[in-house]
Amino acid sequence: MLRQSTLSRCTRQLEHSIGMTIFERSSGGLRTTAAGHEFLRIARSILQQMDSLVSSTYDAGRGGAGRLSVGFQTSLSAGNLRGTLVDYQKRFPEIDVTLKESSRISLVTALCSGTLDIAIVTGHVPQLGNQGMPLWSERILLALLERHPLAGKDVVYWTDLRGEILLFSQHDPGRELEDVLMSKLVSPEDRPQIARHQVSRGIIKSLIAAGFGLSLITESDVGARFPGLTYRELRDGAGPSCVGFSAHWRAGNDSPALTNFLELLGERYSFPIDRNLPSGVLSQRRGRSP
Repeated sequence: MLRQSTLSRCTRQLEHSIGMTIFERSSGGLRTTAAGHEFLRIARSILQQMDSLVSSTYDAGRGGAGRLSVGFQTSLSAGNLRGTLVDYQKRFPEIDVTLKESSRISLVTALCSGTLDIAIVTGHVPQLGNQGMPLWSERILLALLERHPLAGKDVVYWTDLRGEILLFSQHDPGRELEDVLMSKLVSPEDRPQIARHQVSRGIIKSLIAAGFGLSLITESDVGARFPGLTYRELRDGAGPSCVGFSAHWRAGNDSPALTNFLELLGERYSFPIDRNLPSGVLSQRRGRSP
């Protein structure tokens, strides 16, 4: 307990150092001056801010606070990425998660510049000093009008697309889905007519609903419902056709928020996390289906 004499001495030293009288002294005790009242108000605010700073710094060191920037090129209407983000937010509510939807090239550039912590993408991504891990696979589905003849089939084969008009977005992952189509239908005679548009996935669905053609999507895009549209699984002789997703992050990024996100990915998709994964890891391991 602080003695009265010590408190009085400290108060006088404080008043002397700031050149201000904080307390008026009388036989009835102490009373704050107008200037002293304002000084104490600001001092309390500063102390509260210091307590908050110490607490938030401690939490950030444990990954309980801070910032995580996640880049992606898939839909958040449903699927694994949406589920992962929801789970992460529940576990670490103090983390400020920011999202960036863009192309692979833009996301890789952002990783290298340090403006992005992690990118979730489809297909091959140049490593460029980044680390990576495979995540999940999603089936490729055909998006079409409910009244279209192919909607009457439970399963649609790639060869059924002959003579159709297939709409593709020039943005990712539309270009990769077009590559899959070309690999499945090697002969030009078996391929549908391709119509490419510099628009989003949502606009492509609007064009389907307006009767302009069909399109390919991944499972995570099914959550964005459009009136009059339905979806059918695309198959070949080997079964459903899928695309794989992977995570990439910058080597040397020791952010606790990123560490916790990687650990969560490892839990959800049964992948042991090693922050020093060699750059060729993605060519050696396969992702798991959800």
